[in-house]
Amino acid sequence: MITHWLGRTVGVLIALSSVVACNSKKKDTAGGPGGEGKGDGPAPIKDYSVLTVRPDTITLFQDYPATIQGQQNVEIRPKIDGFIEAIYVDEGASVRKGQRLFHINAPQYEQEVRTARAGIKTAEANVAAARMGVAKVQPLVARNIISKYQLEGAEYTLQANQAALAQARAALVNAETNLGYTNITSPVDGIIGTIPNKIGSLVSSTSADPLTTVSSTGKVYAYFSLSEKALLDFARRRAGNTLQEKLAKVPDVRLVLADGSLYSHTGRVETAIGQINTETGASSFRATFPNPQGLLRSGSSGLVRTMRPMENVLIIPQSATYELQGKRFTYVLGRDTAAHAAAITVVPTPDGSSFVVQQGLKAGQQVIVEGVGSLKEGTKIRPRPVQATKREVAVGR
Repeated sequence: MITHWLGRTVGVLIALSSVVACNSKKKDTAGGPGGEGKGDGPAPIKDYSVLTVRPDTITLFQDYPATIQGQQNVEIRPKIDGFIEAIYVDEGASVRKGQRLFHINAPQYEQEVRTARAGIKTAEANVAAARMGVAKVQPLVARNIISKYQLEGAEYTLQANQAALAQARAALVNAETNLGYTNITSPVDGIIGTIPNKIGSLVSSTSADPLTTVSSTGKVYAYFSLSEKALLDFARRRAGNTLQEKLAKVPDVRLVLADGSLYSHTGRVETAIGQINTETGASSFRATFPNPQGLLRSGSSGLVRTMRPMENVLIIPQSATYELQGKRFTYVLGRDTAAHAAAITVVPTPDGSSFVVQQGLKAGQQVIVEGVGSLKEGTKIRPRPVQATKREVAVGR
């Protein structure tokens, strides 16, 4: 009996505890007087920056590594054998066309000039003697004192001596030309390169190394390459039937120098090989830049920046997007002031700050540009409008 009574008492106590717990929970949920809840309630609405996407004209640019060469890189080589007697310029100096660069000591050519001049005097004497012979024979033939064959022989002798005189004069011109080769002048305006040979060095026309190189830098060439994919994209986007016609419609290009600064003058892409190099898989292009101050030097490097103005482009910051299962999304603000995910197709920029939107957005839509990682579909927000800034955007190759 005692055991039975204890069991019933324990059961009643458990039932009473359950009822008290349920009533306490209901009170907490229902709240106190006036029906005000004491629980967590709905989450507070937060402020988010919102950008209204509008079409704009934006210049996209693309950089290509380039090698800079002078318009003319002329190797200065001797045409005769001899010793360098004088060097009139220094490495890196600016020279004008016709300016003297080197003098080669070659006395044999001076001797050849003297010999040729003496040969001319001998030939002139022979011509004079032959003329006298013709003049002597002519009256005798006229009087039939001697045969006319003797006159013809005298005339042939005169012609032979005249030919010998012409040959002697040609020898003098040749000797003077060779002597002129001892003074080496610059064929173009430009900058002197390295000078490997010093005074006293023996040089010849068969030497492996040139005396120096003169780079004409009034204009410079910047050589760069396009991959096969980029070349196809270029050919499809540009109007024209031939590659040269397409190049004529390419906007001016810029040059980024080795220190990252932008060269002050624009250039033109004038020449393209068009063939794909089987070793590199790329096609070579050449841009021409003016160089009035001589800032650009042959052999230096830089980046050729091609410009691509685009109209009606939608561009958003990368902070306004997130990636899910290999796809790119952004949150668009709906009329209900809630965030709604939208799949977009974009082109990334190398600076890592922006996307050019190709598909998925329309002009006039509002996108949330920050804090998208904390948002969920349908989250209510308090929009804070921000303004877009027009700028140049670099697009990857």
